[in-house]
Amino acid sequence: MWEGRLLAVVTAVLVVFGLAAVYGASSLVTTAGGQVGASFALRQAVGAGVGGLLAVVFARTDYHRWRRWAWPLLGVTGLLLLIPLLPFTHPITPTINGARRWVNLGVLTLQPSELAKFAVVVWCAMLAAKKGEQVRDFQKGVLPFVVILVPVIGLIFLEPHLSMALLIALLAGSVMFTAGARIGHFLALGVAAGPLLFGAVATAQYRLARVLTFLNPGAAPAEATWQVQQSLTGIGAGQLLGAGFGQGQQKLGYLPYAYSDFIFSTIGEEWGFVGVVAIALLFGTFVWLGFRIARHAPDLFGQLLATGISVMVGLSVVLHIGVSLAVIPATGVTLPFMSYGRSSLIVALAATGVLASVGRARKA
Repeated sequence: MWEGRLLAVVTAVLVVFGLAAVYGASSLVTTAGGQVGASFALRQAVGAGVGGLLAVVFARTDYHRWRRWAWPLLGVTGLLLLIPLLPFTHPITPTINGARRWVNLGVLTLQPSELAKFAVVVWCAMLAAKKGEQVRDFQKGVLPFVVILVPVIGLIFLEPHLSMALLIALLAGSVMFTAGARIGHFLALGVAAGPLLFGAVATAQYRLARVLTFLNPGAAPAEATWQVQQSLTGIGAGQLLGAGFGQGQQKLGYLPYAYSDFIFSTIGEEWGFVGVVAIALLFGTFVWLGFRIARHAPDLFGQLLATGISVMVGLSVVLHIGVSLAVIPATGVTLPFMSYGRSSLIVALAATGVLASVGRARKA
């Protein structure tokens, strides 16, 4: 039971830290009305409230219910992913930065791909637990996953959002691997998907530029490396203790999306090495607790569900920090609990509630 209580404390600290970081990074961002202020942080706080409520409800809900809800959840997610691709849905699916990834539901603008991460983890855990030892067989075990997940991943790719599509594929693979799927089957799928991935990168100029810039940054034009260079500049400027809360300079037009895709850079600049280490320790503790909960889960479904949620958070953290430190090509993956984005925050908190529910049912 102590894992669940500590998990709640760690998550709460991350959310509060994230609200402060979003406020510090966005307080001088000009809004549509020409004003500057804390509207980003206020909207994020609303998301934290909604997500926190869901986390409490889900923590007190028997996690076995998610086995029955897996198919409906995946179906609703698939429908939400399809809506932005329809030609007549522009009024509720705005194009932002060349992509249609959001659906305006009136009270909330939802990014369906964020929900897809959780939906795929739940569905994969349900099916893998149902199949048991059959998951080691390609035709009876792996192929059913591929048949259902390829359309879901394809819809995310068409938004377009290649990095999220790859992340969800890795999440599904992690759950299947935990259930006992063979490494050889994953290698075969990787070889089959290789040409598709190469084509997806080669046929999109901005993706190709990101990869080439990562492989040979010295030969890339200045505009291609601008974001990464500004990210590294901000982190370096933070030194040991940081420039101080709200005192970072990179957010003043130098680093785009300092409050979302590069929130880690803002934390590094304003909170310094100490702040970066604190964030790393908090996320490391979260993932460690998640794996402990998975190990002590009373059944296979609980083990797979807890493992999938832990990997969902941990892998997102690794990708986000990796981009900020220029060790992987630029992607649009947010830092869980901390980056601005209510969809990401609400889904992460709801998933944490489910993880806590598994922890409450731990075997002796």
